[in-house]
Amino acid sequence: MSLTFLLTTLVVVVTPGTGLVYTLAAGIGRGGRASVVAAAGCTLAIVPHVLATVTGLAALLHAGATAFQAVKYAGVAYLLYMAWATLRDKEALTVDAGAAPPALRRVIVTAVLINLLNPKVTIFFLAFLPQFVAPGEPRAALRMLGLGGVFMLVTFVVFAALGVLAASVRDRVIEHPRVMAWLRRTFAGSFLVLGATLASE
Repeated sequence: MSLTFLLTTLVVVVTPGTGLVYTLAAGIGRGGRASVVAAAGCTLAIVPHVLATVTGLAALLHAGATAFQAVKYAGVAYLLYMAWATLRDKEALTVDAGAAPPALRRVIVTAVLINLLNPKVTIFFLAFLPQFVAPGEPRAALRMLGLGGVFMLVTFVVFAALGVLAASVRDRVIEHPRVMAWLRRTFAGSFLVLGATLASE
């Protein structure tokens, strides 16, 4: 494994995207535990993308305009739903000491769907992983699976760390309604922009 692969992976992971935005939102809105669960969900959703790349399904998806468009617009629709739901749910970024624990099942399901319905992840792996496999390598598939596993590990560690960091400042901003309203609009706007970006590509 090369240093170039690790550095490229780190840059890609820390670049703001749907998964990272949702993990940060979970950290501020629900706390550190929820942010770690969200990070795990986003990481878990990478598995089908890696498998699709290794088995050649990603190439088929990329070549088939109809299939790509269907998956792409399903992802766009879900991102728009997330933007609407974030603006509508004013309780998502509030804290009640006597409230029941957050529904972590809902957090992980949402996190999985966000990354699972993003065809850009599949196309990224299609272009990214083969660059680090030597031509004619007898175990190319196993090597790509290994590289995909490293990418997933880095994703989980970075997402979880940033999510917990966001949760650590939660109590400081939670007492200010205007700040919370601004954060809610920011997260909703982020989902909206990411959805629009995906739709335009």
